[in-house]
Amino acid sequence: MSADLHCHSIYSDGTLTVKEIILLAKAQGLSAVAITDHDTFAGCAEAVAYGKMYGITVITGAEISSYDYKRKRKVHLLCYMPKDTSVIEPMISLTTSRRTNAVLSSIPKVLEKYPIPREMIFSNVNKGSGLFKQHIMTALINAGYTNELYGDLFHELFGRNGIAKTSYSLPNVFDALKTIKRSGAVCVLAHPNVYNSYELIPELIACGLDGIEVNYPRAKESDIEVLGDICRKYDLIMTGGTDFHGRNTDKPLKIGTGTATDEQVRKLKAES
Repeated sequence: MSADLHCHSIYSDGTLTVKEIILLAKAQGLSAVAITDHDTFAGCAEAVAYGKMYGITVITGAEISSYDYKRKRKVHLLCYMPKDTSVIEPMISLTTSRRTNAVLSSIPKVLEKYPIPREMIFSNVNKGSGLFKQHIMTALINAGYTNELYGDLFHELFGRNGIAKTSYSLPNVFDALKTIKRSGAVCVLAHPNVYNSYELIPELIACGLDGIEVNYPRAKESDIEVLGDICRKYDLIMTGGTDFHGRNTDKPLKIGTGTATDEQVRKLKAES
């Protein structure tokens, strides 16, 4: 069997509850699943409980937002099985606060052109998640302005020259990695080709990186080959995951589209 080690729930920008993710994983015949919401561990205890109830191994985690200031690119780090989340909480709480404030500042610009009650936006926000652009888009879909999350309207509002585009600062990737390691967690670089993190990989390895996400839907065959070779050369864990968000995606992806083998899951758990 196999494991999907990259899933998002309603605790960040996904559309399914933790319970629904666990049940979907079971229906797909997966042996394990990881809840890796953006910058929060809010759903982890709930996931473990449902995992025991339904016979699915749950890997606790979070996807940590960071920035490579040398190359001016975002970097996402998957933090698995931290022993002490209090070490990480100040960092991710600050990120969540900054993201929420940035999205809040974009709302008046959105409502000026697409008037909806503000309550429609906030009714989509769940405890522990903070505010995401996806919450605004869901409200606009519900109000009938569009029928897709990442279509023309999203790019008009939040694209490169979007009328409601905002920005906020993120922790330095090396500081984030060191914080993750201090918590006793396993640190894995998420989807390296999405933010073109290849040049960064040797520096992250030197800083203590434990693994790389190799098998994921946005990876090309050439990415999988190169990343696999790097992992074998440096004895890194090769993880896999769908980056599952439910319907909050630009193309349909069922849970288990990207997976890690049971052998790699055992290696992951052995590192914790």
